[in-house]
Amino acid sequence: MRPSEYLAGSIGFSISEVGGVFILFVAAVRQIPRAIKQKHLVLEQMQRIGIGSLPLVLVTSVFTGGVSAVQAAYQFQNYVPLRYLGMVIGKSVVIELGPVLTALVVGGRVGASIAAELGTMKVTEQIEAMETLAVDPVRYLVSPRLIAAVVMLPVITVFSDFIAIMGGYAVAYTGLDINSDMYFSSIRDHLSSGDVLSGLVKAFFFGGIIAMMGCYHGMKTRGGAEGVGIATTKAVVSSCLLILVTDYILASLLFSAVFAG
Repeated sequence: MRPSEYLAGSIGFSISEVGGVFILFVAAVRQIPRAIKQKHLVLEQMQRIGIGSLPLVLVTSVFTGGVSAVQAAYQFQNYVPLRYLGMVIGKSVVIELGPVLTALVVGGRVGASIAAELGTMKVTEQIEAMETLAVDPVRYLVSPRLIAAVVMLPVITVFSDFIAIMGGYAVAYTGLDINSDMYFSSIRDHLSSGDVLSGLVKAFFFGGIIAMMGCYHGMKTRGGAEGVGIATTKAVVSSCLLILVTDYILASLLFSAVFAG
């Protein structure tokens, strides 16, 4: 195996597949007006992606906020007054930790589920059967998942941000002797609507990445049960890598816009 092939297999994605993902994405976007009319499909995927992911996301968020409080207090020691602890936790969670960690957790859960479901349909020739019956698989399978993901990721992120901030407050109040007024006034005075919007913009793009990676690798599955496992792994790995790369790109663009303003 050539080094390029080994690297592509390790990261779950290769340059040659970029065109395939783009073509599938364009086809899914074109089918969105028709897919929206199939409300039951979209709502079903919203339930799976959004409500189904909430317990895992909320547990992750609680400990994210708690760890952020402990680490910030340690870094502030003898340098920065603890009255700014709420501001640091609020900004770090809303801008970065909330959207990224939520996307990684949901990407692992939902991306694997989508890839496994579509991969199983592919190897059992159910997708070919849909095409034979003149049913567009993209409209029926891909577009509802894309719509649900880009809608529900920002919603889940809002819940994640709130729980993480409350987790940080619980640690600050019980372990660092910071009262409620000091903590929440710091957040209120320094957290802006632009901070919240930047996090939600990231979540919107992350939702699209998760849905497209799961659908693409699922619909490209080959080789029976083993192929389904490989497709699932590729979907999760490629989703996580693209989320981190996209986070850097979006952060650079958003912060440059803020600094330019």
